[in-house]
Amino acid sequence: MSAEVAVRGVVVAALRGDADLMAGLNGVFDGTPGRASAPYGVVGDCVALDWGAKDVEGRELTLTVSLFDVGESPSRLAGLLGRVDPVLRAVGSAEGWRVVGARLVRSRLSRTGARDGWQAMVDYRLRVVRG
Repeated sequence: MSAEVAVRGVVVAALRGDADLMAGLNGVFDGTPGRASAPYGVVGDCVALDWGAKDVEGRELTLTVSLFDVGESPSRLAGLLGRVDPVLRAVGSAEGWRVVGARLVRSRLSRTGARDGWQAMVDYRLRVVRG
């Protein structure tokens, strides 16, 4: 299985398995949902680069996690966003791939087109090796 698919699946499962995060969300989706009510999370784009060595097959993945909410301010997103980092840093193995590093690359907070809508996006770099 490709690193992108394997790691993406384990990240979705890990986010869904975090009780504190799920207490504040109506769901976490693998890709943009057809219909969802805020607040909810989405595991979005996953871009892979080669990160191997002579005897090691590796990938560097950039994975986007987005949280959506409505309200006058994005304050509720702050607490939910704080749960994403420890979950992603704790991800271990994923169907033949082992996560050896997880690091926040960037985050952003913006208004969505929806009335009173907010979106928090975080991009993580996950380095994985086969095995």
